[in-house]
Amino acid sequence: MTLVCASLAQATDIKSVRVGTDDERTQVSVEVSEDPDYRVFTLTDPDRLVLDIKDGRLRRGLDVAGRGVVTAVRSGQPEADRLRIVFDLKEGVRPRTQVESGKRFRHRLVIDMTPVSVPQAPAQIIATGAQETRQVIIAIDAGHGGVDPGAVGAGGTHEKSITLRVAKLLAERIDAEPGMRAVLIRDRDLFVPLGDRFEKARAQKADLFVSIHADAAINRKAHGSSVYMLSTRGATNEAARYLAERENRSHLVGGVSLNGRDSTLAAVLLDLSQGAALEASAQAAEAVLASLTRMGKAHKHHVERANFVVLRSPDVPSVLIETGFISNPDEERKLNDPKHRARLADAILLGLRDYFHSSPPPGTWIAANVRSRAHVVAFGETLTEIAVRHGVSVTQIRQANALQTDRVRVGEVLKIPTSS
Repeated sequence: MTLVCASLAQATDIKSVRVGTDDERTQVSVEVSEDPDYRVFTLTDPDRLVLDIKDGRLRRGLDVAGRGVVTAVRSGQPEADRLRIVFDLKEGVRPRTQVESGKRFRHRLVIDMTPVSVPQAPAQIIATGAQETRQVIIAIDAGHGGVDPGAVGAGGTHEKSITLRVAKLLAERIDAEPGMRAVLIRDRDLFVPLGDRFEKARAQKADLFVSIHADAAINRKAHGSSVYMLSTRGATNEAARYLAERENRSHLVGGVSLNGRDSTLAAVLLDLSQGAALEASAQAAEAVLASLTRMGKAHKHHVERANFVVLRSPDVPSVLIETGFISNPDEERKLNDPKHRARLADAILLGLRDYFHSSPPPGTWIAANVRSRAHVVAFGETLTEIAVRHGVSVTQIRQANALQTDRVRVGEVLKIPTSS
């Protein structure tokens, strides 16, 4: 599945590909003719890094010697409109990407590869000239784990295994995305109490909490993915608990401590924080659901609300994704297919990118650098609603996407112009 980035319609010429290295990382520099629509991700068994460039075109054959962690470089064309460059690796890496422009070159895509064996320093801040911006942090919660297997499929598949594999794939893609960083709530088969999950996300100052699950139902024909956010009742219950418990009073909610506040003021502060978190949760959930719908049939065409404990953070927007029905034998087989799990991770990332590019948190790299955005059309949305959400006119969206009418399709990806 091709992910959407800012792009131009014409072909992108790849003028050169170079590999360099220093003590701790290997750097790939790809000089291109246009601002590229690209996607970077990693694969294992064997370890590889893959660069896909939409409408990419090699000016000459690749003759790049391996250096650092890169052992070989090759290219291919998996689809008519997509060039693929594969870097064979000695070991797994954590990639970081950015596009640069300069006097000597028009556009250059730079990929820094740090081996996973090198300890990762905290990556909260990115320097961009004189301005310092932080990365968007996404906490990924692989549902169940350890003594809690979750749902069990007809073929014996444990939900906890599927959720961990999807979570790791999603984390790899997020870490390869400019301006984003993933935090795994669990990275192996262990049990984490439900309440501790969203508290871990709060401790990491996450901008979004994403819980990955696989659904189950008595009806084995039930199928499709679903996206949930916290119900209003669940939010009310959690607010009452926070205001009643002394240890929660000392927590920061929306950056403000409730300690020392009188009950009325504390309730108002908590209500404001929760309201903002629920609104952001709804936007993120809609974006992810639209992207999953584009990949395949969703179980329902609207975001559902439920009182899940893991969604109860008072100030971190949270969504729960049911990747499919493990109780359905066909979907159980799909969830056990590495290619299907990769497509799921791709679809979720596309939804997350749509959300954060549309509503970037202030002070983040995305807010400072993203000039062109994408919107995946959700069920029931109109072009007018999409224009209002992004603060642009219907005419601007029509012109940017060469639309002849105001009719849009579910799953359609629209370029959103920068508002004037």
